[in-house]
Amino acid sequence: MLKRLAFMSAMLSFALLPSNSWARVIAFEIKASGPAFEGKAFGEIGTYERIDAIAAFAIDPKSPRRAGIVDIDKAPANASGDVVFSTEVSILRPSNAAQRSAFLFYEVPNRGRNLSFQLLNRAKSNSVPATAADAGDGFLMKRGDTIVWSGWQTGLADEFLNIDLPVLDGVTGQSREQFIFDKPGRSSTAKLTYPAADLDPSKARLTVRARERDAPQQRPGLGFRYLNPTEIEITRPSDMDAGAIYEFVYSAKDAVPAGLAFAATSDLISFLRGNQGHEAENPLDGVQHTIGMGISQSGRFLRDMIFQGFNADEKGNRVFDGAIPHIAGSRKSFTNFRFAQPGRYSRQHEDHDYPGDQFPFTYTETRDPVSGESGSILSVCSPTDTCPKIMHTDTSTEFWQARASLVTTSPDGKQIEMPDNVRLYFIAGAPHSNDWSAKSGEEAACAFPTNPLSAAPVMRALYVAMADWVSEDRAPPPSRYPSLTDGTLVSLDKLKLPKINGEVARPVFNELRAMDYSSQPPSRGKAYPVYLPAVDTDGNPLGGIRMAYVQAPLGTYAGWNLRKRGFGEGELCSLTGTFIPFPRKRSDADSRDPLSDRYADSEAYVAAVKRASEGLVADGFMLPDDLGYVLDRAREDSALLP
Repeated sequence: MLKRLAFMSAMLSFALLPSNSWARVIAFEIKASGPAFEGKAFGEIGTYERIDAIAAFAIDPKSPRRAGIVDIDKAPANASGDVVFSTEVSILRPSNAAQRSAFLFYEVPNRGRNLSFQLLNRAKSNSVPATAADAGDGFLMKRGDTIVWSGWQTGLADEFLNIDLPVLDGVTGQSREQFIFDKPGRSSTAKLTYPAADLDPSKARLTVRARERDAPQQRPGLGFRYLNPTEIEITRPSDMDAGAIYEFVYSAKDAVPAGLAFAATSDLISFLRGNQGHEAENPLDGVQHTIGMGISQSGRFLRDMIFQGFNADEKGNRVFDGAIPHIAGSRKSFTNFRFAQPGRYSRQHEDHDYPGDQFPFTYTETRDPVSGESGSILSVCSPTDTCPKIMHTDTSTEFWQARASLVTTSPDGKQIEMPDNVRLYFIAGAPHSNDWSAKSGEEAACAFPTNPLSAAPVMRALYVAMADWVSEDRAPPPSRYPSLTDGTLVSLDKLKLPKINGEVARPVFNELRAMDYSSQPPSRGKAYPVYLPAVDTDGNPLGGIRMAYVQAPLGTYAGWNLRKRGFGEGELCSLTGTFIPFPRKRSDADSRDPLSDRYADSEAYVAAVKRASEGLVADGFMLPDDLGYVLDRAREDSALLP
């Protein structure tokens, strides 16, 4: 609470500042600074320091970037006519200025959290790093890179990075919530994103359905009551299982111009890299190259930011030299909308029809035969030469849940080529997201054990390749992504899965249709063709970067899992993927070769992982320094062998 009060107090003082430009950083107030990581040193780079601050921004109504921000014309303005807002910022940099590299690495926070350290630093924590343990193995720090996070999402808990945006007084409208409780009970409490403008229950509508494809119904036993303007209690029908989908449409208030999040991120990086046009004193110097990374939700935000034209600042300077949207699939984000809900994203069973996944899907100009529109993610930045170099990375789960095939195929189902500044990488067999040390386990709603693979070893190598690409124009490895041309991308009916436990699985995927959002709930139009990676006889996917554990497998690594009985049986389950070990000996119930036929002993398995790893190093998809870690993990996993 004290943090939030300080945030609001700072906003009030910033609102009094005068205007002399269109959109810029007008103040950078350092709230705390000091040693980071409990004084831990990182080789020749030495120690790091941490700066926590509040950055304030102003945008003039005459700004060209104003036009695309939904409801900015309804936001309160100061005496100079500017809309003023602010965000929380955290910075890590080497204490010794002489040891700082030329790189600023910015991670778009995922729901206010740091996920990049789990991916790049072998860390466990998802907070802004504080302790020595939070540094993991110090990969980014040993490079001497400056690391930055800033808030872009409102309404998060105080321990996460927030943005503070003006409330749109007098603006009301319909908002839609969806709830899946995944636990039994006759009643459940649910939080609303925005407060209700009217607590009359007759002015809201609650429906339920068992599966996503079913028609929403107001059925016997279903009911709700307001507990307060932001909370309802739902009475659940006795014949609905734990995976049922509850949808609530109501009149909401207190919307914010959420699209200002793009301007905040863009202008902060423009300011920190030393671009002209800002009014505050820059705490950094020596930044020559900027790399932005977004992971999952924040990967969608990064794609959306580029699409909306915010990789150029107000004066037309490039913001990010390189961008790495990771595990975003073909989606953008539900950010620049009235009553935005940036935490929502479409999956096959959950939040299926929420905005943020409509055309355009890819980085090449294409035409959408459904809407008649043409465009790409790069349509705005290409004419001004402000596009970043892009490494778009997906795992297997994105093909099932995020229609990743639309990144490499046109809306009419044809293979397309990428521009020279774009690379596509598919990390085959991996689930949506895991840290380095993940293990296979069980999820209450899912039918199969979870997939333990992590994309992290590949992502570390790609980060180094991106740094070389933006600083030295050294070309990174060619794209590796499934393709219709070579048959590594197929339709679901052509997917040949193995027999396991006497059955051949029949998974579903997250269909995409053109949507009409003029009413709530929205209406569905024509479906787009969606394809999936082909698999080998073990059920492991083809057409991408096959990590060592997939080249020398101990089982089937899939990007999908299915909901089990009592939880919406047969629907896609979560983002955890599936791992099913190979049988120990040959069986008619399993078409996959047994472990006994694959590896003579644990040493043979570790040797196979080593050969595969050395091939990845040679191709630029793994760092030589990570070989030992991968082999140590292989020795642990060899316990699965007979």
